[in-house]
Amino acid sequence: MSAAASQAPGFATRHPYAFSFGGALLIFLATLAFTGGTGGGQILSTALTFATMYVIVGLGQMFVITTGPGNVDLSIPSTIALAGTLSMVAMNEADGRILLGLAVALGVGALVGAFNYLLIRLLSIPPIIATLSASFLVQSTAISYGRGLRVRPPESFAAFATGRILGIPYLAIATLALCGLMGLLLHRTVYGRSVSAIGQNQRAAGLAGIRVDRVRFLTYVLSATLAGLCGAVLAGFSGGSSLNMGEEYLLASIAVVVVGGSSVSGGRSNVAGLWGASLFLYLLVTMLNTFGVGAGLRLLLTGLIIIAIITLAGDPKSGRA
Repeated sequence: MSAAASQAPGFATRHPYAFSFGGALLIFLATLAFTGGTGGGQILSTALTFATMYVIVGLGQMFVITTGPGNVDLSIPSTIALAGTLSMVAMNEADGRILLGLAVALGVGALVGAFNYLLIRLLSIPPIIATLSASFLVQSTAISYGRGLRVRPPESFAAFATGRILGIPYLAIATLALCGLMGLLLHRTVYGRSVSAIGQNQRAAGLAGIRVDRVRFLTYVLSATLAGLCGAVLAGFSGGSSLNMGEEYLLASIAVVVVGGSSVSGGRSNVAGLWGASLFLYLLVTMLNTFGVGAGLRLLLTGLIIIAIITLAGDPKSGRA
């Protein structure tokens, strides 16, 4: 075994986010090489915009996955659709109602998260089944309410969602601040340390006095609330809500957590890695499109490359943001 190969696991343990950022950089350079260096700034700026959406939902999913094996939130796409629709209705294209619309989006997410955990706790349904079942109910609500309805966002909100300063999207700056807050919540608060402790050993966490049910409840509420926020932001960026706008975030919200360096078995998470993984996923699709790869082969290559990144990174048991 070469020295580089023997050192890779240790490096991945110390810097679990490195492979996602390294992969994103290599893909970006490969795309530039193919295009002769043209359009690099636009590609990067667009990647930052779309990466913010992945990061927002990835933050919530990361907290859920950190609580241990089997914990995952599959209601994210339907929550995005319903929250996006109701937030736009609440805003009603008026700048003075933007805060009201955002509050509605967050409230919808919080209700969905509470319902998710109600199914998990009271009915003893595994999280993957409970959140998938809740997703069908939430999506049905979105369809029955939002069919044929497309309300445009207020001008100021749309300008913020699509605006840039020095080529950097306003959304990326705001999401970076949100990541800072979530990092502090995860690593510097009793709640965050409790989430990690539950993921490492739920029984031991309970014996240590941690109120496991309360922490898990708050975690599912947090995940769905961030999905609701993403719904409002995505509707503002897209010029209005649509019933299918959350579809691509089902597996993407999980992929950015795992590729970003968080442990899929729970207990350890990495906020910084969400950015590397989000940029990696978007730039990968951009590169394959630039190369003219067909849809079927593109999905196959995307899956294989993600598996390779996860394999190289190993299991980041001690990764931290």
